[in-house]
Amino acid sequence: MIDRKAFLVIALIFMGVSAYSQVGHPADSLKSDSLQHPGKLRPVEDLSKQYDFSDLTRYILFHNRPENPNHNKSGITVVPNVAANPTIGAQGGIKAVAGKRLGTDPNTLFSVGATSASITTKGIIYFYINHNLFTPGNKYNFQGNLVVSKSVSPDFGYGIGRTSRGGSASDSVLADPTHKVYPVHSTYFNFREKVYKNVAKNLFVGAGMSFEIRRNITNGDTAGSATPYGVYNIRHDMPQDRYSMNGFLFNVEYITRDNPNRAYKGIYFDGGIRINQTWIGSTKNSVQLTSDIRKYISLSTATPEFVLAFWNWGAYLVSGTLPYLELPGPARDGTFRSGRGYTAQYFRSTLFNDTEGELRFPILANKFLSGVVFGDLMSGNDAMGTKLFQQFEPGYGAGLRVLFNKATRTNLALDYAWGRFGNKGFFLNLNEAF
Repeated sequence: MIDRKAFLVIALIFMGVSAYSQVGHPADSLKSDSLQHPGKLRPVEDLSKQYDFSDLTRYILFHNRPENPNHNKSGITVVPNVAANPTIGAQGGIKAVAGKRLGTDPNTLFSVGATSASITTKGIIYFYINHNLFTPGNKYNFQGNLVVSKSVSPDFGYGIGRTSRGGSASDSVLADPTHKVYPVHSTYFNFREKVYKNVAKNLFVGAGMSFEIRRNITNGDTAGSATPYGVYNIRHDMPQDRYSMNGFLFNVEYITRDNPNRAYKGIYFDGGIRINQTWIGSTKNSVQLTSDIRKYISLSTATPEFVLAFWNWGAYLVSGTLPYLELPGPARDGTFRSGRGYTAQYFRSTLFNDTEGELRFPILANKFLSGVVFGDLMSGNDAMGTKLFQQFEPGYGAGLRVLFNKATRTNLALDYAWGRFGNKGFFLNLNEAF
């Protein structure tokens, strides 16, 4: 359950962003977003001064032959999907993203999709497809994903990293104060789809469903009480080898950002409630609130890519029980990009909040190479009395961006980040973290 102080903070976040949707987006330091002026067309970005990976390829292969001005530049970017860490081993695969403005209305928001398939030396197989589509004129927004995997989830314990303080033996196992990792293997399926309808300027309301299903779960804990995963399941009367988390989604969305791949200005907000029900196959009933708030401020009219960006993401259990592997934590947001500096799901809590800030700046005048510096603060609760916003865990880092597709503002993102408890790592992705 959410304690009173945490609930007050969460309520203020929802009320504050809701106020924007009622009175209109306050003016940025930049010129007002064209979305706020009916009949005014969004200014076309001058791409002739930008240099992307396809320009480099053309220079190498065709000795800088001029590009055909009538050529319809592809909105699809494909890159290798490589990674390595002790949990998954060495990973190889392919990743692709696509972007397009649907219809002829220039004020229609940009639609994006992505897919990835990979396999690792430890037998992990992962495939996903996701999409965020806006119909012409922004009448509807469709968001969803499909995931199928044979996966391993690292279990570092429940809580936000605070050491055990005189609790029972099972409390100590659950908190895992030494941060020993227990790999949890499973077969995982996820299908999620939400449909939003535009009901006012920049404002959408939506509903949908999500099904998370895990089967064949193994973690080497035959007694069920030697790992955090096992202790949590015993305490909450959850099966050790399988579960389903099936629920209804109800969301409110407010958007003025100019591009989902790499925004220069505007706001993105999505607040929702998830209601998991046993009568549609969920192992347990539960109610969860979620919030995703992003703000982008361009610091230069001459160089709009010089951006200060902020992100706050949170998930809060109101009632019921969530499966252990579905508890919020680092990289448990919708794009799996939060909490850079930490292994995915290094922390787990029923109440979790992550706040991030990032400065983005071009390095080369042709925008082919850019840089970022970033930091984040995460907070959560635990089973021994730690409340949300009582303890914070920091992460920080820097990175480079290579412009892969200037038509869709698709970047190759290379970040190195550090956290506490020895966490650090290299992160390779397409597009910005938020």
